[in-house]
Amino acid sequence: MRATRADVDLAAATISPLLRRTPTLRTVIETVDGPRNVVFKLEYLQLGGCFKVRGSLWATLHARAQGALTDAGVLVASGGNAAIGAAWAARIAGVPCTVVIPETAPEVKVQTLRTLGAQVHLVGLRYQDAADAAGELAATTGALALHAYDLPDIVAGAGTIGLEMTEDFPGPLTTVVCVGGGGLLAGLAATLRPGDRLVGAEPLGASCLHQARAAGAPVPVELESVAADSLGATRVGDICWETAAQRPDVDSVLVTDAQLFDARRMLWDSHRILVEHGTAAAVAAVTTGAVHPEPDSTLCIVLCGANTGFDL
Repeated sequence: MRATRADVDLAAATISPLLRRTPTLRTVIETVDGPRNVVFKLEYLQLGGCFKVRGSLWATLHARAQGALTDAGVLVASGGNAAIGAAWAARIAGVPCTVVIPETAPEVKVQTLRTLGAQVHLVGLRYQDAADAAGELAATTGALALHAYDLPDIVAGAGTIGLEMTEDFPGPLTTVVCVGGGGLLAGLAATLRPGDRLVGAEPLGASCLHQARAAGAPVPVELESVAADSLGATRVGDICWETAAQRPDVDSVLVTDAQLFDARRMLWDSHRILVEHGTAAAVAAVTTGAVHPEPDSTLCIVLCGANTGFDL
């Protein structure tokens, strides 16, 4: 399975009029190497506070066009954000939404789902527990199963972020994004131009992409990170692996939980932007000096989610 530029273009033609075109912010942040010019892609301003609605909406509307969407609506297993994206997609499409999320999901996300009208099932302690239960529900209800990150339409929808960025910045981009199962990374990889570079950032304790690259193939990983509520995949997605993980213009870096805590605090103190711990991994990759752009490249950090509490 792969996601191509043509897939992303097709998704954009349908969903762009229905969603927000999130803005970018040119700014300066402090790093271990001193002040650095960066661009923030403010994707946390998207419907649902996260990029996930892009893929969910495209998958839902594409299924409807193909006659594959029933009155049972959509169903998804998620640590929270993919569920919120699916709930928003279902609301726009006018169909029911059922979500299965781990019992450990942040309360702020659970309440958001219920406010959106989703039927919420709390199952297990990890994403895989929820995914197993969702598979059983989909088989009995006939609902359209939306994978959190490993479905071609989900990946193509996420890739529409890359189209917006290339429209805004005609020159080479070095784009840094956090990685869970890799759907966003794979979608952005499909939009890379010659001279562009893409960096996936992960916490040390939730690093399925980094460990797959080291092993030469996707491997199961143990989760031990504060960011596991949003970057909680225990194995990198097949589409990410086949589309992006082995490309020379796609890199992988790691940060510690302490470093992402510091980056999250810096983002609030300096810009009054509050993001999830997972999203802060992308910021930490820059503040720690793990990512250095080429001299002629614009450094862009995708701030992809902000469904979090106010604790810092």
